Amino acid sequence: MKKVSAGLYVSLLKESLAFAIHALRVNKLRTFLSLLGVTIGIFAIISVFTMVDSLEKNVRGSIESLGDNVIFVQKWPWTFGSEYPWWKYMNRPVPQLDELDFVTRKSKLAEAACFMVGRMADAEYKSNAFERIEVVAISHDYYRVKELQLLAGRYFSIPESKSGKAYCIIGYDIAAVLFSGTNPIGKKIKVAKRKMTVIGVLDREGESFLGNTADQQVFVPVNYAKTFMDIRSEKLNPFLMVKAKPEVSNFQLMEELTGIMRAVRRLKPKADDNFALNQTSMLTNTFGQLFNIMNMAGTIIGMFSILVGGFGIANIMFVSVKERINIIGIQKALGAKNSFILFQFLSEAVILCVFGGLIGIGLIFIITTVVQYAFDFNIYLSLNNVALGIGISVGIGLISGIWPAQSAANLDPVDAIRAK
Repeated sequence: MKKVSAGLYVSLLKESLAFAIHALRVNKLRTFLSLLGVTIGIFAIISVFTMVDSLEKNVRGSIESLGDNVIFVQKWPWTFGSEYPWWKYMNRPVPQLDELDFVTRKSKLAEAACFMVGRMADAEYKSNAFERIEVVAISHDYYRVKELQLLAGRYFSIPESKSGKAYCIIGYDIAAVLFSGTNPIGKKIKVAKRKMTVIGVLDREGESFLGNTADQQVFVPVNYAKTFMDIRSEKLNPFLMVKAKPEVSNFQLMEELTGIMRAVRRLKPKADDNFALNQTSMLTNTFGQLFNIMNMAGTIIGMFSILVGGFGIANIMFVSVKERINIIGIQKALGAKNSFILFQFLSEAVILCVFGGLIGIGLIFIITTVVQYAFDFNIYLSLNNVALGIGISVGIGLISGIWPAQSAANLDPVDAIRAK
């Protein structure tokens, strides 16, 4: 009996598919307009989810590149609270290089710490030039805080960092523009009108959503940078980066750094901190709230479109019931149960909605492919979002088809056969 029943339902499903295709062929305009609501709704919801997922992955990747176990000692916090007036932030001093020495000596929980400051400049080699690159001045332990992937050459030695040698490490894009495929190592380039020798080339990082890629940066020892930039200037935004030991949490390191920074700045016990301790989780939490709002907005917009589409599908199914009322009567007279009739029309409604949903997903796939190749922006149409779109389509089909299917299942066979 189970095999017969299953076979019968498969047969009904095939018949429903045939009726759905027939509806698409015979009533093209009506069916198209009804499916349009489902298509637009699925397109709106899944496209928003896809864009949010893509933005989130790009943003999280950029944030993670900063280091999830790194604390940034800065003047300004990355997130503001209403309880702290902005003018108090204005009066804060910026971190200084001598404070790095104090942090390094006093911290027991830090694996490494470095000082960093940067400014914009032009880079030149012979007749080639790269405008508006960033010159980044770093203390020696920068490589221990943030890993640098070298494509060629080497990092600064300790004597080179301490003495302030006119050496530099250049980003991938800068090497490509200035040297056009030739070996840059040992060549002298001019940056900020200063000649410096290239000792390393960084591997390509690609564009970062937060703009913190090293591809268009030149790294120089901070003691050399003192000769052509004011590393104490607030305009250049100097800051410290402190990396926690493997077994140390960010909270523990921030507690220790708070005491160290208050000590180095000789703050009184009741005085407010005049520095900010930032970590990447502050950014991920802020962006996470934004992504949740975007998801909610996309869902609301899509649901209105799907609601209209659902009414359209219900209208098609009522018309389908009316057109096949004699066939329904004959089926019931031959022994077809109400559940079979119900399944037949419900599956037809679901198939129609899935058609609309697949069209919407297909449009998303085409648009994301074009955008990805045209703008070099990674967009992820995940299998989860595809499955979600199909699932929503099935749900709308069931909801919009249940009433007409129920009305067909409850028809009296005699009245149905006599109906005209």
